[in-house]
Amino acid sequence: MLKKPITALYILIIILLAIATIYERQHGTEAVCTTIYRSWWFSLLWALLGVLSAFAIFVRRLYRRLAVFLLHVSFFVILSGAFLTHTLGKEGYVHLRAGLPETTYIDKESKNNLPLPFTLRLDTFYIVHYSGTSAPQDYVSELTCITENQSDNATVSMNNIYIRDGYRFYQSSFDYDGYGTWLSMSYDPWGIGVTYFGYAMMALSMVCILFSRKERFLHLLRSPLLRGGSLLLLLLLSQGMSANRKIATINEDKAKLLRREQVIYNDRVAPFNTLARDFLIKIYRKPTYKGLSAEQVVSGWTYSPADWKDEPMIYIKSSELRDLLHIEGNYARLSDLFDGEEYKLTPLIQRYQRQEKLSKAIEEVDEKVGLILMVTNGTLIVPLPSDGSVERLSEMKVDAELLYNSIPFTKILFMLNLTVGIIGFLLLLFMGASRVGRRRRVVYQTQFVVLIISLIFHSIGYGLRWYISGRIPLGNGYETMIFMALVLMILTLLLCRRFPFALPFGFLLSGFTLLVAYLSEMNPQITPLMPVLNSPILSSHVSIIMIAYALLAFLLLNGIYCLILLWRRHKLKAENTGAQTFEGTDTGLRSQESIATIGAKIEQLTLLSRLLLYPAVFCLSIGIFLGAIWANVSWGSYWSWDPKEVWALITMMVYGVPFHDRLIRGLRRPALFHGYLVVAFLVVLMTYFGVNYLLGGMHSYANA
Repeated sequence: MLKKPITALYILIIILLAIATIYERQHGTEAVCTTIYRSWWFSLLWALLGVLSAFAIFVRRLYRRLAVFLLHVSFFVILSGAFLTHTLGKEGYVHLRAGLPETTYIDKESKNNLPLPFTLRLDTFYIVHYSGTSAPQDYVSELTCITENQSDNATVSMNNIYIRDGYRFYQSSFDYDGYGTWLSMSYDPWGIGVTYFGYAMMALSMVCILFSRKERFLHLLRSPLLRGGSLLLLLLLSQGMSANRKIATINEDKAKLLRREQVIYNDRVAPFNTLARDFLIKIYRKPTYKGLSAEQVVSGWTYSPADWKDEPMIYIKSSELRDLLHIEGNYARLSDLFDGEEYKLTPLIQRYQRQEKLSKAIEEVDEKVGLILMVTNGTLIVPLPSDGSVERLSEMKVDAELLYNSIPFTKILFMLNLTVGIIGFLLLLFMGASRVGRRRRVVYQTQFVVLIISLIFHSIGYGLRWYISGRIPLGNGYETMIFMALVLMILTLLLCRRFPFALPFGFLLSGFTLLVAYLSEMNPQITPLMPVLNSPILSSHVSIIMIAYALLAFLLLNGIYCLILLWRRHKLKAENTGAQTFEGTDTGLRSQESIATIGAKIEQLTLLSRLLLYPAVFCLSIGIFLGAIWANVSWGSYWSWDPKEVWALITMMVYGVPFHDRLIRGLRRPALFHGYLVVAFLVVLMTYFGVNYLLGGMHSYANA
């Protein structure tokens, strides 16, 4: 009686959440909040799901399994906290001008001015910049809080809140004249405490589930199926050299000296080599041009632009745009884009602004031309001041950055890992059910050595980036992707002893992850963090989420492989159900043995997927709620119904379903179980990529 309505409600809420993010894209945040998220019927759906689930928990006597019972109770506590925040909480903004007292705040929903129980006065507002740059490191408001009996001084900055009488103030924005500040305000006397208690209960119950003798995880770990079986081999790599040609520029000796010179670039101090290399890759898509180094190219453009304007080095990806400009090949000369003094892209920008794809291609080329003109007029290169006002990099840091720039870590690794992964996966498919003894051991040992080499190489690159930037590299999409690749390789190393077939999975997944980082439009430049991202909670949040995604990606490949084996076993059984197959014949025995071997492999793969599902979903859940805590510290709301938050919740709900195979009996069958995991990964792709490129939202900066 309860299973069907609970299932229907659960699916309905997931669908509504997905629709809401699309509705927000079309009609705006305020519209979706009013129509869906803050509506009475949306709250009623959650309440109804909670009541029915609570009743089902007691009917099934789930309280006898304490860890699982506490986990489910924690979700009720979290929902209760959200309800208290929704009904009793207040949100708004306070606008302060220097020296002027303020006794009211602007309510977020009604837009009315409501009274504060004290007076706030802005003493001063200032911006802290990264050393020697114009990049903001923090925004700081110095306040005085005045009551009838006393006055207190307070400081509000990014990730540093001020709490008074239950009112929490967060740095939100500022007036551009420097004499005013905007603070976001929240008053939530009960909701935050209850919600945080729910988070803590959830984390504790998840740990208990992993170690409880009553739960499935320990039984899965003790299964006799956790041993032996699979393969892989080989590697790659080739790279060509560009032919050299005499073009007006500095010689190699001067270029080597110039590469160490320190400049201000991307709002940080960096060697000139970094600026020159990024410039050339942006324009030409390669770190060298006809045998000339990046320093030689930038120097040539700086001192002899007339000689360089006829060099075909501006990469134009769009064939349609190349046709419009009458350009043969993929590269244009700067002179190709000008007709005398007239800039050819100007009329194209206006003419094709409604054709999104072509308009974007025109903008990309226009940006490249702008960078070249910045070099020629001397505005791109900003040397360090000679008065010592900007701290120089140490020689060790310069050496580290030059080393990092000289080795294409991501390119080498994606080529290596993808090649090994493809070969290994093919070997796994064609030889996985056979007994090849010594050959299998040789293949396994070879691929294991390659994995160790790849992991060490990637760790060196990641460590260099960490040292150069002075922070954990998790500040943008490129960095989260290379971190995910690192997690995948470590995970493969941990699994491959018991599950040798994890090796090709690890190579493939890390290779594709690095390929995305290399080819996508993510920004690989090392830049200072935005002030809101400068929080230790953020690093934990992103790290745990990426570990979860890595585990879910493993489940994807594991599921695909298992489905292939299931199809192969079905085919063998079909071939053996004929008059030609007689029990006891050599052919029949070999067929039965092959079917049994494949069946054992399927059991092992199913066991591994059920095992990895626990840490994957637990890491995802903990990562989401760490993100909620970070959001509450940063901008005063632990849940804002941002598209990324909503899709993360959808992902957690979708992957929570396979744990309930006692109720959904179809998921006990390997075919449906692995098929579900394969399809479910589409939600992960939507959460990580789709939201950024299709829906937008507050989290889009994290992948800029």
